[in-house]
Amino acid sequence: MRHPPGPPPRSTPPPLRRRLASLALLAAPLSGLAAASAPPASCPERLLAELGWTVRSAAVAEMAVHPGLPCTRADLADARAAGDLRVTLPAHWDAGAREAALRGLVDTQATRCAYMFVLGDATRRATAALAGNPGYRFSALQLGWIGFGAGGARAQGWERFRSFGRGYQPSGGNSTALDAFYRGRVRSECGVGRQVAQLATQRELYGDAAFDAEFAPGELSIGTFLTLHRTDSILLGAHAGEFFADGHAVRTSRLGRQAFMGVPGFVFHVFDRSYLDDINNQAENFVVADVDEAAAAALARHGGLGHYDGVNRQLWELARGLRAGGVRHFQRLLVERDPQLRAALDPQQRAGLARMEALLDDPFYRGFEVYVHHKGVRPVGWHVVRLLDRNPRTPYAIELGLHNLHTTLYRRWIGQRLRACGDEAGARTAHAPPASPASPG
Repeated sequence: MRHPPGPPPRSTPPPLRRRLASLALLAAPLSGLAAASAPPASCPERLLAELGWTVRSAAVAEMAVHPGLPCTRADLADARAAGDLRVTLPAHWDAGAREAALRGLVDTQATRCAYMFVLGDATRRATAALAGNPGYRFSALQLGWIGFGAGGARAQGWERFRSFGRGYQPSGGNSTALDAFYRGRVRSECGVGRQVAQLATQRELYGDAAFDAEFAPGELSIGTFLTLHRTDSILLGAHAGEFFADGHAVRTSRLGRQAFMGVPGFVFHVFDRSYLDDINNQAENFVVADVDEAAAAALARHGGLGHYDGVNRQLWELARGLRAGGVRHFQRLLVERDPQLRAALDPQQRAGLARMEALLDDPFYRGFEVYVHHKGVRPVGWHVVRLLDRNPRTPYAIELGLHNLHTTLYRRWIGQRLRACGDEAGARTAHAPPASPASPG
């Protein structure tokens, strides 16, 4: 597995009506929202409501925003319970003033955090679908980065633009192409697996129809990381836009657990290639699928991932005193807790094992969950232990990759949702019956 080289005034309804209207608005998807009261909510207001904001009007002189700390919450329900994502608008504002203020609210960190709840759900759906396909297999690098089987790429919705499996793009519908990884028989190494998981997350975020319409085939290119830089890829190519670079997750850890959702990264060898025994496991590319409260607190307390490079080094040094052979020695000791293997250790080795267990008991190793093809979603500590078996002569480090989830891809998704809302409103207007002529006075 190879890591990549190194965006008229509305009247206030009575309290009960206002609560019912708000609940109805929050429960409906954006594409099918009906007006909760007259006049209907603007597209920015409907989008904010879809993301979890509570928008109300009151007899106040100025707009009052209570963003809270949604990035630190477990989910949207938790954020609402904590009183996050609330805004109060002056009741005397007209529709234009309301819309302008709410458009500004769309481009705030709190709204990005609200979007991260949606993004996290999309990531988990995508990775579950990929992990649930037994036909999506892993291949060693020498067999090519991507293989579509006897029927070839065309049969599964892709076309090749570079030789030896190094570059493909969809040849038909985008969602049809990703179905090859959801349900078809395909093989790739974990770098492509990460790319596919990132693209599948966008599919789940948009829904098939919008995903097919929004992205050109070249934007969904897959292949070697170097190949993507020469394409229109939305991940690393010409259409990626503005990157967020935070390799040690210093800024991401400050934001909170939801800021990790869907973010790509890699576990990679510290010493050079001459220390590798298993070249096909030189690194593991991942996307973050979930981060629990304790893991997020540990990352914030230690200032990001850099701290864990030191812990990984300690684990590697301790492991050197426990080496007893076997391809799954440390997995059996530390994950499966094999009683026979543990009983065979001498007192000094048992002390070393206890120290390793204490280090791996850090909430980060247990509660920071990543998707790696073809291992599914597992805690990052599981991968650290696995790599002690695969390449015992080098420690490993963990970093986040460049990404545009909170920049270009966020703005692109917001733009698509607002356009869809505007198109829907235009269609309703076009099909509305003509107004009845006024009765003579």
